Order: sequence, then C-alpha cells, then structure tokens
Amino acid sequence: MKQLNRKNTGLEKLQPIKVVQFGEGNFLRAFVDYAFHKLNKEVDFNAGIAMVQPLKDGMVHLINDQDGLYTLFMNGIKKGEKIQDIELITNIVKAINPYTEFADYLALAKEEELQFIVSNTTEAGIEFIESDTADMQPPVSFPAKLTVLLYERFKHFNGDTSKAVTIIPCELIDYNSETLKKYILQYVDLWKLEDEFKTWVSDSCTYHSTLVDRIVPGYPRAEIEEYNNKLEYQDNLIVAAEPFFLWAIEGGDALKAKLPFDKIDLNVKIVDDIRPFKMIKVRILNGAHTAMVPFSLLYGNKLVMETVNGDFTGKFVKSVIGEISETLDMDKNEITAYSEEVMDRFKNPFIKHALADIALNSISKFKVRVLPSLLGYYNANKKLPVNLTFSLASLIQFYKGTWNDEVLPVKDSPEIVEAFKNAWQLKATDLVVAKILTNTEFWGEDLTQVKGLSEALILALNEIEENGIEKGFANFSKHY
Repeated sequence: MKQLNRKNTGLEKLQPIKVVQFGEGNFLRAFVDYAFHKLNKEVDFNAGIAMVQPLKDGMVHLINDQDGLYTLFMNGIKKGEKIQDIELITNIVKAINPYTEFADYLALAKEEELQFIVSNTTEAGIEFIESDTADMQPPVSFPAKLTVLLYERFKHFNGDTSKAVTIIPCELIDYNSETLKKYILQYVDLWKLEDEFKTWVSDSCTYHSTLVDRIVPGYPRAEIEEYNNKLEYQDNLIVAAEPFFLWAIEGGDALKAKLPFDKIDLNVKIVDDIRPFKMIKVRILNGAHTAMVPFSLLYGNKLVMETVNGDFTGKFVKSVIGEISETLDMDKNEITAYSEEVMDRFKNPFIKHALADIALNSISKFKVRVLPSLLGYYNANKKLPVNLTFSLASLIQFYKGTWNDEVLPVKDSPEIVEAFKNAWQLKATDLVVAKILTNTEFWGEDLTQVKGLSEALILALNEIEENGIEKGFANFSKHY
C-alpha cells in the first residue's frame, strides 16, 4: 500500500496560508480543519493552514511525515441507518514546533494572506504566566506565544491595519475570546510594548468567542486495520468523528463576509450571542459525559456507548440529563430535542469513545460542566438531585485511585492527585468529604455550605464502598 503524501496523491500544489492554528490534536483536525477544507472544496476559499504545536511534546512531526494529509471518517446513524463518510483533508500546508523551529514560527507572522488565528489548547491553555517574556523562544503560555506572533506581524507590516487578524479561539471556557484578548493586552503592558501596537492588537484585530460541538474519539486504534482497508494508502493519522457538527461563532456581517459558511451545507452559525448554544451544550452534552465517567468506570464499563446502552447505567445517564435539563432556563422543547439527540450520539455504534480518555482533568471539568447544574437544582428545588449528587460521590471515590485492587485511570495535575491522596489518607469518610469539599481550589467555593451535601456524600461513599455502584445507588436513592 502506498505512503500517504502529496506526491502520491497528486496534491503537490499548496494553498496560501490564511489560517494559523494553535493545536494539532484530533479535535481541531476533525472540526476546524474539516470546516475550512469544505470551504476550499465547495466555494474555492483557497485557505491553507499552518499548524503550531502549543506544547513542547506533540505530534507535528507525524503530520509533516504525511505532508499534512490525513483521512477523516465521519461515522454515525442517520434516519435509523448507519452511515460512514470518508474525507481526505488536504489544507494543512505545514506544521511547526516553535520549541525547535522558532524562526519558522515567527515567519508565519509575515504571511501576506494570513487572516485567521484559530486555537484549541484545552481548557487550561488560555492562561497568563507572568514569568513569560517577549524574548523567550518561545514563551510558555499560548497567549504569550500569540502576542509574540502578533507583534512580529505588526512590526513587519509597519502597523498596517489591513494586516490585522481575526482571532477565533475554540477552547471550552466561558468568554474564550475575551479572556484571550485580556491576557494578550496584559502581556503588551508587562513587556512595555508600544502604544501603537496595543491599539492595533486591541482595535484592528477582532476577537470572536465560540462554541464547538462534535464528538471526536480520534485515532481508531482498535479498528485501524479495518479503517485502512477502506483506503488506497496507508494513513497513520486517521481521525474518527461523529457526523454531528455545530460551530457557533459570535460575530456580525463583517465576519460573515470573511467566512462564507452560509454558502455551504455545514452547521456553522455566526450569531450575536453564543451563550444559549454554549449553555445547553456544556451542561447537557459535556455535563453528562463528565458525570458518567467515574460512575461508569467504577461500575465496570469501558466505553460511552456501553454505558448508555446498559440497563442500569443508561437509565442513570438519562436521569442525569433530566436533572440537568430542569436547571436550564430555555425553551423546553429545544432542551428535550437536544437531550434526545445527545443520547443518540452517545449510542453511536461506530464511536468507541473510551471513558478513560474523557477522564482527563475531571475535577476542573466537573466544576465547569456539572457543579452549576447540581447547585442550580438544589437552589430551585431546595433538595439535592439524586443522580448528580451520586455522580459527585463517584468522582471522589474515583480519585482515590484504586478500586477492587485495580488502578483507576485518574489523569489530572500532580497537585490535584496529591490533594486527593492526602484526603483519602484520613480514612474516615466524614473527614475525607470535609477535606475535599472545603478545597476551594477545586470548586471555587466551600461546598460544605450546601445544606445536606456533606451528609449525602458520606452516605453515598459508604454505600459505594460496602455495596458497589448499582446496589449502592439503589440504597442511596431511597433516602432522597
């Protein structure tokens, strides 16, 4: 089977770089890169993408080995029938590691046709690190790296406002573009860069917050032979994703003119306010994902599909979504339709979405995605939601790190892992719960102040320890 590269596929002509993308992972390749690929294919947008590896360790070398080419498999169910669409993505011009190719990274600032900056550097990626300096090659944080690039572009084009860029971050945090812009301006001040640049980066560049929605399991390791058998070439970077696609971007007519998504059949919405889209997606889709992971892993499941198809675990997830839905101040028909769609997406037989993969950084995810629903339900009903509360107990149990003499796939910062280790060394359940709930670094507040929550978690944890997940939940739910 032939190697996947541009020569073997007759795609040697490269498009001009119009997009610089921070992040080279599965999600961006199955989402943003796919969206620009469709624009190129269907309306001759002619936009090449330069990928930048945001962390020291990454995979740009693998992308360059295939000349930026890779295959996207979109697998799902449509009107009751299985579908599989296969697309060779062709718009990645180059991939750069700024830690080893800093000069090449800076050279991107001089690209004549550069118009867009996109990013997905995980929820922790948009941060301000005060020790970053303008002469580091490169600075550590993504906002600092971007500030360096923007400053280089400003200098190279002598402050030409027509060379300012449109910045579209896709990190799953509230007000992602506003936060990114704030940190860029902080670096401008910290590094004492000229006022003209501050005006250029603040007023001439535009910033657009986003909501992204597509489940992307990524490389189909278990079925890779089956996938490659459908191709005429060997692809080491296959990405699997669901067909569902939603990209909501805040912007007006000027952005619609720059990005003609209205001319193609792809669910990209350029709107005045993305908050309604974000609320329903983060709370229901992401919230249900995060809530199910520790619960289902402790039960013995490995996959999302296995979880939602199980009689006991599937009913639990559906009830979690029901509790979350009660807290959303939106059209109930919309919420019901989206909830049903989410359950169908979770059941997608093509997607082997490992629970262990979703477990990464579960504490920060629970704080953002699930805790607001738990507290919102309590405030509205003056009682705790049974399923969400048991999910929090399962999370605490999961972070103990072992279960039935097996090591659990806990993946979080060393500080968080150590904090849970210290809490569990207290042994007595009431002391463990108190230690964890009072840790405001985890939750942003002292959760022992929520009436009855400590007692509920103590009961749930004791039930889990003594009777396991299924019987433990049955016993726990009798009290609520």
